Amino acid sequence: MTCFVLALFAAEALLGAEDLRVGAARVEITPAADAALPMSGYAGRKDGHRSVHDPLYVRAVVLEAGARRAAIVSADLIGFSHEFWAHVAGRLAAEHRIPVSHLLLAATHTHGAPSLRDAYAQRVEDSLSAAVAQAASRLAPGRVGMGVGRANVNVNRRALQANGSWYLGINPDGPSDKTVAVVKFESAAGVPLAMFVNYGVHGTALGMRNSAITADLPGATSRWVERHFGDKVVVPWTSGAGGDQCPIYDRLDDRFDGMEAMGRILGDEVIRVAASITTTGRVSLGGAQKVVTCPGQKAVPGLTKGAPPAFVDAAATSIRLSLLRINDIALTGVSGEVLTLIGQRTKSESPTSNTIMVTHCNGSSGYLPDDAAYARVSYEIKSARVKPGCAETAIVKGLVQMIQEQTLEGRALSADK
Repeated sequence: MTCFVLALFAAEALLGAEDLRVGAARVEITPAADAALPMSGYAGRKDGHRSVHDPLYVRAVVLEAGARRAAIVSADLIGFSHEFWAHVAGRLAAEHRIPVSHLLLAATHTHGAPSLRDAYAQRVEDSLSAAVAQAASRLAPGRVGMGVGRANVNVNRRALQANGSWYLGINPDGPSDKTVAVVKFESAAGVPLAMFVNYGVHGTALGMRNSAITADLPGATSRWVERHFGDKVVVPWTSGAGGDQCPIYDRLDDRFDGMEAMGRILGDEVIRVAASITTTGRVSLGGAQKVVTCPGQKAVPGLTKGAPPAFVDAAATSIRLSLLRINDIALTGVSGEVLTLIGQRTKSESPTSNTIMVTHCNGSSGYLPDDAAYARVSYEIKSARVKPGCAETAIVKGLVQMIQEQTLEGRALSADK
């Protein structure tokens, strides 16, 4: 099945290394406890939130190397539509000189945040701009480095049911990537400024019966690390290829102890990894984006319970691929919920070993399964808007090609200097 490239956005080649400048900021987006905003993430949850358990934040890191500037931004939300992302990306480019090709805007995918609509959507938009503005205002000479660790707080959730079907559950034998990736940003004197964290898991420690605002496992992790550093470090959390991964303590409804425990486990690993990272103050900074499209499908509604699902053709689905390159660190963004094997294949085929996949990034394309996953029709397959045979190749080949192009162009331009 053919996948077509719709658009290739301007890609700035990697020039010779420049001195790095770094700034970071955190802006709160927690709604009022009595606002009763509609919550996102669970279709069966109809009422608005009734309380606040823990705060929601936008966290931003702005990088500058010579004339080039980039931003990594995460927000404690379910996700961003293509339209919302495009509007915000344009605003950040106009107000803060962040090129669209150099922006990674990712949602943590917590299922305990309000839906992005009406006045709250405007507040989030303004807070995204404010966080980037604050981070940019704090730009100062800095250093960067990357390390990886491992944490056992996720598990494959595509589970075999008693009737032979596949649905949400626990599948310890299914593919699961336990990698914790950490990119550390620090001052020129070695004082930590920000820790970018990436781990493949859903923000679903709390279930659909929870009515309290919460940043879920991602937020618990960020808060634990930030507290460790006296709240002087900003910790943007992003999801890896976790479309088929749930927390080991999952859908706890309104019991928060399991969520906090997993946040501590993951956070302690982040702290341990960060302590061993070697950093540099000279960087080559580059970015690129492209949009690919896959043939669409949708499940036929109203089938008899237990009957095999049926699918019909639907509108094609666009997938935005993004790359932010910091020396040999490749932060690759995908605008959807990517299943584990696609993430692992991307890292395996990438020309750099320091490849990180950031999902729920720069838009929303729904579930993006690997080709083999379609043989077992689970929740993720029923919800996917793409036909089999396209997304895996489009994502892996697209991102690998973008990394290769950046590397080759950067070498050529560096040789000319």
